[in-house]
Amino acid sequence: MPFIQGIDRNQLMMCSLEQFVAPQSIARIIDAFTSGLDLENLGFTRPKAASEGRPAYDTRSLLNLYLYGSRKSIRSSRKLRDACSVNVEIMWLMNWVEPDFRTISDFRKDNIDCLKKVFKAFNRKLAAVLTQGFKSIDGSKFQAWNSKDNNFTANKLDDRIAWLNQHADEYLRQMDELDRLDEDAELSGQFTKVELEDKLMDTLERLERYKGYREYMEKNGLSQLSLTDLDSKLMKSKNGFMVAYNIQTVVDSETHLIDDFQTTDRVTDHGLIYSNMESVKKDDGEGIVEVTADKGYHDKNDMMMCLENGLIPHVTLPDGQDCYDLETVYEQNECGEETVNSSDSQNLKKCLRAGIIPKVYEKAIEKAEIIERRQLVRDVPEEGSLLYGTAEEMIVQAKEGYFIRDPERNIVYCPSGATLRQKSVKKNGNIRYANKFACMNCKYKGDCIKSKADWKEVDFSKDTIKKPNKDWQKAKGISDADISAVKKRGGRFEKVKIVKIKFRPDRKKMNERKCISEHPFGTIKRAMNADYFLLRRKKKVDGEVALMCFGYNLIVALNLLGFEKMMNAMTA
Repeated sequence: MPFIQGIDRNQLMMCSLEQFVAPQSIARIIDAFTSGLDLENLGFTRPKAASEGRPAYDTRSLLNLYLYGSRKSIRSSRKLRDACSVNVEIMWLMNWVEPDFRTISDFRKDNIDCLKKVFKAFNRKLAAVLTQGFKSIDGSKFQAWNSKDNNFTANKLDDRIAWLNQHADEYLRQMDELDRLDEDAELSGQFTKVELEDKLMDTLERLERYKGYREYMEKNGLSQLSLTDLDSKLMKSKNGFMVAYNIQTVVDSETHLIDDFQTTDRVTDHGLIYSNMESVKKDDGEGIVEVTADKGYHDKNDMMMCLENGLIPHVTLPDGQDCYDLETVYEQNECGEETVNSSDSQNLKKCLRAGIIPKVYEKAIEKAEIIERRQLVRDVPEEGSLLYGTAEEMIVQAKEGYFIRDPERNIVYCPSGATLRQKSVKKNGNIRYANKFACMNCKYKGDCIKSKADWKEVDFSKDTIKKPNKDWQKAKGISDADISAVKKRGGRFEKVKIVKIKFRPDRKKMNERKCISEHPFGTIKRAMNADYFLLRRKKKVDGEVALMCFGYNLIVALNLLGFEKMMNAMTA
């Protein structure tokens, strides 16, 4: 049976680009959307063609190229350049012009701030024809343009510097041994003198470079330093540690569209509810917005700020808990009926701080009561009064069985003389210090760590500078009676009034969270092949995320509305 026969490749055809593009092509939706945008008001450069010299490429055509690429997983400027020659839909969008990859890349670089505005403009057109529900937020780690080898923590630098010092000493020892022999003699199985000199110079150069990194981090109060993408951080994900950004999204429960996003370098999601929802709440006006989040967002101060600003945060409850006990400062305010019935943020805050439940929160807040309790108020220390002296003096005191904190450098000296550096800041404000490299190689490890952990973690409040290591002191033969209590800084107790609020989140909305806010990340990372970034620094990455979210929303909106309604929404 013969095959299906095609046309002759040499046959001449009378046709146009319009005929090659399907009537319901997604390219037509993108073109309809950008045709209604005021690019000059959005901040795009060169929105008009130059009157003299070589004409510039049309800004609208280049924007079409990137928006289409975000939907079709064509992200790099070189791949977009190739697509201009082989992809018929792109030829139609670009009117068959083929800019160089550098022109395409420069357009994105020069207009990176405008891409989020385009994403917002697209969402406004969709919001006019789609019904909105409550919101759900979540975060996910996306690989940054920075390898783990080019990321340094302070503890990692301490370990590298100690390792290089040992190698430098060994090279010097071998060179001294060679100097005692004849000039032409060589030690069996070892390097020659010339090779040793080269290795020593290389080691010393790396040593000075790492010391410079450490000094820069201490001077600027950095916990991490990424050399390629300075804004990225080493983060823990489901697939292990990677240098990444923590991308936050706000997803609508009815449409499953991404309403807003935020690019952060935060390792965890704690305290990010209000910052994620601030823009969404501003766009919504005076209405109350409900939002769900998982346990990772649990932060009572952040949840209280949400309630004071017209947001109801349905954060997944810890096991065995059915409500949250939130607190805010008490303010003696007169709240009339108009104020209590209002949903304005200022009136909500006024009522809550007076211990009155606003009408819009009657289902969410069970009780608000004013209580009086004693609160420790610490005296403000004089400048330099927290210091114990020089680093050498602190180490001497630490060797007596104490952890000594140097608040100026934000480090802790342990009894073995090693340096512990900041690992994280806890919910209560305490700073956790650790150095797993030093602990794992410490010869006193058995005297210090009695648990199954491989390294020691020590928490300090901002006012504490000395903590006893009781396991160490006992191992050295010091009895419990002889272990002196650590003297805390002086302070005084004062009676203060606070408002205690019993807030009960909606369990039904909390149970729906996973089905709302998690699948957009899966679609972006797998279906759109966008689990990594091509650009560096937070500002540029934010523009790249805008393109990812636009591509996702385009898919979802087309499935919800169909082609005809989608075109009508874009041209309205």
